[in-house]
Amino acid sequence: MSTGDLLSIEPLELKFFFELKKQISCSLILSNKTDSYVAFKVKTTNPKKYCVRPNTGIVLPRSTCDVIVTMQAQKEAPSDMQCKDKFLLQSVKVEDGIAAKDITAEMFNKEAGHVVEECKLRVLYVSPPQPPSPVPEGSEEGSSPRGSVSDNGNISGADSAAVTRAFAERHDGPEKSAEAKALISRLNEEKNNAIQQINKLRQELDTLRRESNKSRGGVSMVIVILIGLLGIIMGYLMKKT
Repeated sequence: MSTGDLLSIEPLELKFFFELKKQISCSLILSNKTDSYVAFKVKTTNPKKYCVRPNTGIVLPRSTCDVIVTMQAQKEAPSDMQCKDKFLLQSVKVEDGIAAKDITAEMFNKEAGHVVEECKLRVLYVSPPQPPSPVPEGSEEGSSPRGSVSDNGNISGADSAAVTRAFAERHDGPEKSAEAKALISRLNEEKNNAIQQINKLRQELDTLRRESNKSRGGVSMVIVILIGLLGIIMGYLMKKT
């Protein structure tokens, strides 16, 4: 932002998002910092290339004015995207109540004793934002996902691991799947057998308890052994599941 005594100018660089064969515009905001009428005039080193609206005008006291600068459609872009064009914004205090149509070139003549402020503006070409790269949809069955590649051509660690894992699953999948199914089947069979043994032991334990109650004796050694076996089988079953 310019910090002149008369006008604040924002921005000090005219940025054009350069596109071939397309008119491009940017804006300037002029803010009157005084309690007087201020006239302004915009000049450029390349008037055929740019259109400024308004190129002259009045900014009322403590108010603002928008200036639109339009670059004509260009047929080719500079190789280095550098622009040597310049703009000059002149401002001067004028009599209160003056209108834009009353502005004359003489008002900006320093030799005539007028106090004219000047601000030079640069022109910058900015490459238009590139659209984001299309994200590949989910990989089809039988295909492996693609990892992202860094600027130096290497696949990142996380993506490399994902690719390796997918490759291994693709080639070893059927074999490992069959082994897993066989293991699950065997574990289920052992679980069912253990449950049957537990139920059988419970029945025998209940019978022995009833007989023990009838004889009013202590707990027999057989009961202790059965309880121990029941605990071992339950622990084995919990490990399998």
